[in-house]
Amino acid sequence: MKKVWIYKRKNINGWWAGWYESGKRKAKALPTRKLAEHYCQLKYSQLNSDVFTGTVTIGWKQMVDEYRESKKVQGVTEASLYEIALTLRHFEGLVGKCNSKQISQNSIDKFILQRGSEVKRSTLNKDIRNLRTFINWCRKKRYVNSEIEIRELKEDERPVKSLNDAQVKKLMSVAEPYRSIKMRILLALGTGLRRGDIESLKISDIDFANNYITTTSKKTRKSMGSRPVSASIMTELTRYVSTLEVGQGKLFGDHFSHKRWKKICEDAGLTDLKFHDLRKYADTPIMPSKVLYNGPLSRKMAYIVQFNKVYSA
Repeated sequence: MKKVWIYKRKNINGWWAGWYESGKRKAKALPTRKLAEHYCQLKYSQLNSDVFTGTVTIGWKQMVDEYRESKKVQGVTEASLYEIALTLRHFEGLVGKCNSKQISQNSIDKFILQRGSEVKRSTLNKDIRNLRTFINWCRKKRYVNSEIEIRELKEDERPVKSLNDAQVKKLMSVAEPYRSIKMRILLALGTGLRRGDIESLKISDIDFANNYITTTSKKTRKSMGSRPVSASIMTELTRYVSTLEVGQGKLFGDHFSHKRWKKICEDAGLTDLKFHDLRKYADTPIMPSKVLYNGPLSRKMAYIVQFNKVYSA
């Protein structure tokens, strides 16, 4: 496919259309941008007159299978592949198994309207993003036309939940009997890591001498070779690691218990708290602050969590 583009030259009036023909660059000057765009369309049709520019009709199953394989080649995780497959399954259930010719603006709008009556707007926007990526891939493959537009719906701004010092003190006090849960909470409060990234931590990722942790985000795939950790949290981390079995590679040998987390939140009076909300504490003006909790001997111990705000996206 030969391309034609428009551009403007410095200190020269008018617009220019440029293209390559027989290995040589050529250009044509036009007085206005609209005329230049019109000329681009004419020249594009002329240069690609021997190239098929229409759409190819293909079945739904073949499209979905090809799309899944292309995502696998790109290195997309299984969790993302599952989310994509779920969106396409909902589309198939509400609209039907459409071939590429039947995928139109009307079918997309029908899916958004019917799906919107079943789920929240945030979930609907997730489906819209997945569907838009699929349609863009189909457009590149010339399976659908380029006139389909998909836009996300506006959402109400959700307030950021952030714990205060009293709530953190109560939470740590209730979590005291559960070693692994307590350590997870401390890491989330002090570093801003997501729960999945905390679960994947290895003992070898921790630099006890320099108070650093090497982290890799599962969501963004970005790594941080030396994430600062406060000395107080590192002290607790050292005590926790000393109780682990010899030869254990992962920092946490057990799985995160949602049932136990829910019980801790209820006992702390934070029934609507999610583990993900803990990472907001590291980004709030509250820091540095005192994280208080009752120790095993019923003594009040204060850990001063002081460190610079670090990247935790």
